[in-house]
Amino acid sequence: MPGTLYIVGTPIGNLGDFSERAKQTLREVDFIAAEDTRVTVKLLNHFDIKKSLISYHEHNRKEKGPDILERILAGESCALVTDAGMPAISDPGIDLVRLCRENGVNIAAVPGPTALTTALAFSGMEVSRFSFEGFLTVNKPNRKKHLEEIKSERKTMVFYEAPHKLASTLRDLYEALGNRRIAIIKELTKIHESCEKTTLSEAAGKYDGIKLKGEYVLVIEAKTEEELKNEAPPADPLAAAKKYLSEGLSVNEASKRAAKETGAKKSEIYKLLSENS
Repeated sequence: MPGTLYIVGTPIGNLGDFSERAKQTLREVDFIAAEDTRVTVKLLNHFDIKKSLISYHEHNRKEKGPDILERILAGESCALVTDAGMPAISDPGIDLVRLCRENGVNIAAVPGPTALTTALAFSGMEVSRFSFEGFLTVNKPNRKKHLEEIKSERKTMVFYEAPHKLASTLRDLYEALGNRRIAIIKELTKIHESCEKTTLSEAAGKYDGIKLKGEYVLVIEAKTEEELKNEAPPADPLAAAKKYLSEGLSVNEASKRAAKETGAKKSEIYKLLSENS
């Protein structure tokens, strides 16, 4: 019978967050697929877990994925882990999960800490609705497209960022999104854990030329309904009046309703209709 792929969450900083179930799973599987075997070895050594490791990451996933699948189909069980947090979240592990699902492999989730939800709770912002944006690509056209798509996002947004790219990302976010409130969260669950509540205008340029360390999560507030309303282009009074005319209203009534809808003067709309009739 085929084995099982276990998706195992690992600590994002504090080793005390590693669950008993996760430790037991790593002890019982036949082998572990790890993003960086050097990082995972340290985790295993800390908990005195001896297990065979196979490297599985962004640059070898197409080659290693089929190899891992073959072993699972042959009856071995595998634990998929990332360096920190839940695998497959902004992580190439999603490709292995998909490959296993497509081939009928049994998959089990062993949940653990994740920077995404931890940062949301830590930020103190409105998080009843949120959008996870992951890492912004360094590819300029794709980066610009991504930022354009989220300009009018109505949900709180969460980004991951590496320290050496934080300064440029904050500048790009400010240029694209304007002056929003932001929580810059660093080193979650670690000794130097911090949350800087500021604005994009204050953050843009603040870290230029500074050598930073640690991992960052950015939580950015959404635009309010009022802001979106104020940004919306004014309605075309002539188009509004013509719409009412097409519904069978008289010129006078169509002008009246269009004036109420757009804020334009009824007399001006009436004149426009007369000129365009």
